[in-house]
Amino acid sequence: MRTFFLLGALFVGMAHAAEPHPEFAYYAANRDLVWTGVQAVLTCNGVFTSNRPLERVLAEELAYLRPVNGRAAVAPYQVDPDRKAVIVGGENGRPIVRAAFREGVGCVVMAPTQDLDDIDDLPELTLPYPAQDPARLAWPAGDLIVDRTMPASVDVGALEKAADWAFDRPTEEQHTLSLMVVYQGNVILERYADGVDQSTRTRTWSTAKSIAATLIGMLVDQGMLSLDKPLGLEWLPALAGDETDPRNAITLRHVMQMSSGLYPVDSFDREYAIGSGLTYWAGASSAEGARRRGLVREPGSTWEYENYDTLLAVLAMKKALGDDKTYLEFPRKALLDRIGMRNTLLSTDRFGDFILSSQVYTNARDLARFGLLYLNGGVWQGERLISEEWIEFVRTPAPSTAERGNFYGGQFWLVPDDRDDVPKDAYATAGIRGQYVIIVPSHDLVIVRRVFDFGRQGFNRWDLAREVLKAIRVSARQEAS
Repeated sequence: MRTFFLLGALFVGMAHAAEPHPEFAYYAANRDLVWTGVQAVLTCNGVFTSNRPLERVLAEELAYLRPVNGRAAVAPYQVDPDRKAVIVGGENGRPIVRAAFREGVGCVVMAPTQDLDDIDDLPELTLPYPAQDPARLAWPAGDLIVDRTMPASVDVGALEKAADWAFDRPTEEQHTLSLMVVYQGNVILERYADGVDQSTRTRTWSTAKSIAATLIGMLVDQGMLSLDKPLGLEWLPALAGDETDPRNAITLRHVMQMSSGLYPVDSFDREYAIGSGLTYWAGASSAEGARRRGLVREPGSTWEYENYDTLLAVLAMKKALGDDKTYLEFPRKALLDRIGMRNTLLSTDRFGDFILSSQVYTNARDLARFGLLYLNGGVWQGERLISEEWIEFVRTPAPSTAERGNFYGGQFWLVPDDRDDVPKDAYATAGIRGQYVIIVPSHDLVIVRRVFDFGRQGFNRWDLAREVLKAIRVSARQEAS
């Protein structure tokens, strides 16, 4: 009976986005399920994807958790090393959530009705990696850094001060794991916290959105997708007269700019109760949830940060690619393997759909490579992978942000109008808990920060850029730009 109650609560939560009587915990069952799933997914990936000691996972990854519905933040758990799985919950009526590591995609969260005997039904990617040994390949294609010469235009003392600023924070809620600075294509700073090294991969959170944008841009460049054509998806629920559904007017541009006009289910304190939280942490379908929102504003008119907008774009990518195998292999073949991002895993839901709004696991060096691709105008070692036109799109403010500071482009964040202490051409990926890749073309610079921030957080990406830029001596021409 408990299982049926929980599932029923999920559907009630998805159907009703307002609490008319906030003193009653209408979403209590949902929040129990989701927060149990958060623990399961983070523990599973921490142990089996990141290969980190369990005690560090509990102390650092799970510092993100908070008590829910009067229950302790961390629930009882079991780690199954043979099946590479984690089981969380079950005490005092708390739901049980299971997550299992799958080759090539990291940990997949299972449905509440599944058990570990269902692991073999979960998606996996067994595509072989390129044959070259990255330890023997020179940076940036590989991990062999031959030239450690510091350019004369770098103030080494100021650079160390910037690193100290990033690591020595005034609050324990800001916990920098790694900091990389790449200048003129070369690594000029690489620092790691205790227990972390260049191989450690952790969750990108919403930095994944910028990786999704890159893959989608490749298909736009090839003519397989168009920014200004409707997404062409089958909206839910399926009703008679679907050809008149106003959601058919939503284009790829709209969702890339977080301006779909669809109901914002991830907002208003519902992120861990309904919406994409059910996909991330509770085994719901990302494809179904993303298509089940109603239109409440004219597409393109209003900016609202929504995980499901990104996932709609990813669904359009899947439709353009045509079949499940091509879709699952596309990120590796089109991008990751070509620029040496061998430590990067793109996770899926249990239905095989990429959760490219958040769930990517990677390390600092791979994200530095990703930033270099953009810094170099979409060209990687002489081969063009993304067009200059696409880079211009992701760096152009979404019209819906014009009255709010022009801070967001196409799944990348932009320097807002009220900042005058960093170059206006800078742009960045950003994920919760302080995951940043900052690209500063005018200074030939990429900055990567990996972290386990928690609580109120508050680490600002543009403050980090400001501090690092103090170490770069620029010419008068660069200052003018």
